[in-house]
Amino acid sequence: MSFRILMFPLAILATLGLVGAGIVALVLALIYPDLPSLDSMTDYRPKIPLRVFTADDQLIGEFGEERRALLKLSHVPMRMREAILAAEDDRFYQHGAVDYQGILRAVMANVFSGSVKEGASTITMQVARNFFLSNEKTLTRKLSEVLLAYKIESNLSKDQILELYINQIYLGQRAYGFGAAAYVYYGKPLDQLSAAEMAMLAGLPKAPSRYNPIINPKRAALRQQYVLRRMHELKFLSDADYDYALHNPGHATPFHSGFLLKADYVAEMARQYMVQTYGEDVYNRGYKVITTLFKANQDAAYKAVRAGVMAYDHRHGYRGPEDTADLATGAVSDEDLEDALSDVDVSDDLYPAVVTQASEQAVQAYVKSVGPVTVHSEGLAFAKSALSAKAPASRQIRRGSIIRVARTDKGEWEITQYPDVQAALVSLDSHDGAIRALVGGFDFDQNKYNHVTQAYRQPGSSFKPFIYSAALEKGYSASTLVSDTPLVISDPNINNGQPWEPHNYEPEYEGSIPLRLALAKSKNVVAVRVLQAITPGYAHQYIMSRFGFDPERHPAYLSMALGSGQASPLQMAAAYAVFANGGFRVKPFFIDRILDDHGKIIRKTQPQVAAEGAEQVIDARNAFVITSMLQDVIREGTAVRAQSLGRSDLAGKTGTTNDHVDAWFAGFQPSLVAVSWVGFDKPTSLGSHETGAQAALPIWMAYMSTALQTIPESQPILPPGLNVVTVNSGKGEARQDYQYANPVEPAH
Repeated sequence: MSFRILMFPLAILATLGLVGAGIVALVLALIYPDLPSLDSMTDYRPKIPLRVFTADDQLIGEFGEERRALLKLSHVPMRMREAILAAEDDRFYQHGAVDYQGILRAVMANVFSGSVKEGASTITMQVARNFFLSNEKTLTRKLSEVLLAYKIESNLSKDQILELYINQIYLGQRAYGFGAAAYVYYGKPLDQLSAAEMAMLAGLPKAPSRYNPIINPKRAALRQQYVLRRMHELKFLSDADYDYALHNPGHATPFHSGFLLKADYVAEMARQYMVQTYGEDVYNRGYKVITTLFKANQDAAYKAVRAGVMAYDHRHGYRGPEDTADLATGAVSDEDLEDALSDVDVSDDLYPAVVTQASEQAVQAYVKSVGPVTVHSEGLAFAKSALSAKAPASRQIRRGSIIRVARTDKGEWEITQYPDVQAALVSLDSHDGAIRALVGGFDFDQNKYNHVTQAYRQPGSSFKPFIYSAALEKGYSASTLVSDTPLVISDPNINNGQPWEPHNYEPEYEGSIPLRLALAKSKNVVAVRVLQAITPGYAHQYIMSRFGFDPERHPAYLSMALGSGQASPLQMAAAYAVFANGGFRVKPFFIDRILDDHGKIIRKTQPQVAAEGAEQVIDARNAFVITSMLQDVIREGTAVRAQSLGRSDLAGKTGTTNDHVDAWFAGFQPSLVAVSWVGFDKPTSLGSHETGAQAALPIWMAYMSTALQTIPESQPILPPGLNVVTVNSGKGEARQDYQYANPVEPAH
């Protein structure tokens, strides 16, 4: 009897086991055949975006639906792998497709906590889900995930699975994979991250939005600390390294497009070229464009343009708040204040803020993405007049005003404003035309118009060196005396046929002066007299054919002597390079090479180099003499403030157009040319004192002070056929100058 009683429950258990096995077999029979092929894993080809880099491997642009940076597992730092294992699956290399020990641990933890706090998905299961399955919480999907994980484990090695995970997992901000996330959150390659920064990234897969260090920094920090603690418990971090990581967590920043280096205009130039050349699918084929930019040069150019524009803007006073937000009376929540600023973008260091309380002693404001701040004392100086009750309503700062603030060098907040004026700078290697820096405007996000390549403006007096170059070929020399006296010209092509009286910028006339001094002091009347003597027709043909300007943009009139035509900053840089390199015309270029998704070079620029294939368009003697004259512009002329750079090998020319609409400085050191421009998009006067020397030269100087740090001083070598002579300097004293020994027609 007892035996029968014992057998009954055993029979029930056996029956249940058979039924369960049958159900499992049925499930396997129904689901397993429909599991997807692993071809997409064994031949992994994700959508890799078009990426643009500097010559020294700094990422400056990425274009595509998904941000990716594919990495071989051997190129992933061991500490990054350890952080991932600590965060997601520390027994990855010990268990199979399913971690039964982990499941038991998770069940126990959830039972004791009374809620579902822990999961037990292995890295292999996450790979299965990310490649083939949705995130729906159904039994069928979970069974498919488990079965697919077994299929993956039977076909791929652990290292292959981990490599797929590292490259495929979504980590927020459109970043797929840890290589891309390193750039998005920290602006640098994965192998340059600290242990704390790696831990932050390793914590993202669990919930990329919830633990996003930009959107939810507090939650992200807690997750980072958990990952670091697990790394320490697993002996991946020593006590010292763990302590250091906790106290140095790193700082994820909402970098523009995820890039530290600001080169948006060049990145966009590269994007346009790639689409025009290779079609729309460049966004997912993994092309890599290596530009000619140098990080140090580009960074210096960007900072110089920003500083120059802000200096100009501050010289012309505070214009008033950008807008007004309708704030409720009484206390206002941070969420409401953020909403009020939702449509106003941060522009690098210029933060939008909404004023909550204002007086002449202090302004309290909520700064976008920062929080409440107080501006007082010196921080109010720029906008002091707008804090007065007597200020016009449109200029007055009061509760609800949307203003701009920035941090000072001391870390204090100050009121500033977003500028209206634009500026640009381009710099290129004079020997081959490689563009080393290009900033097409103040803020690419606000104005994508590239002023370096697209803006054709009057160059003003910065065009005079080309007139004088033509004059040298007509028998003039740097010491030729020309009359600097008032001039009246009647020409049907000028001034609507009315008499035209060109004036010097300074209302001073010095009688007969050498051409050299006339250029240094930018004498307009002398330039017109020279052009009149050599004829506009000759000068036009000479300049257009040798320096690469558009003939139709520079009519052959006498006003051409004053730069009345139109040129872009890039054209001006290329033209000045002819003087800098000894007479050779080089073609500017910004793409060094293009690589496919396997790293194979599919296009390499082969520039024509000065004296090594580039066309010689002016005589070497001509280039030498004009360069020496342009050096005098800095030694004793309109650009004398550039002497503060402490170099003797700089040459250049200021340019200011009629009514001070455009301000230029074009200059060079023998190996590097740079051109800066300042103006409004809609041609408007910059102000009566805003000359090339005042507005554009400081930008050029700020750039060159950094760009030339590694370039030793050098002087052009006196070419054959040029005699050194003693002449009258024009100041009543003798000086050395240069004259052609036997003038010859320059090479064509």
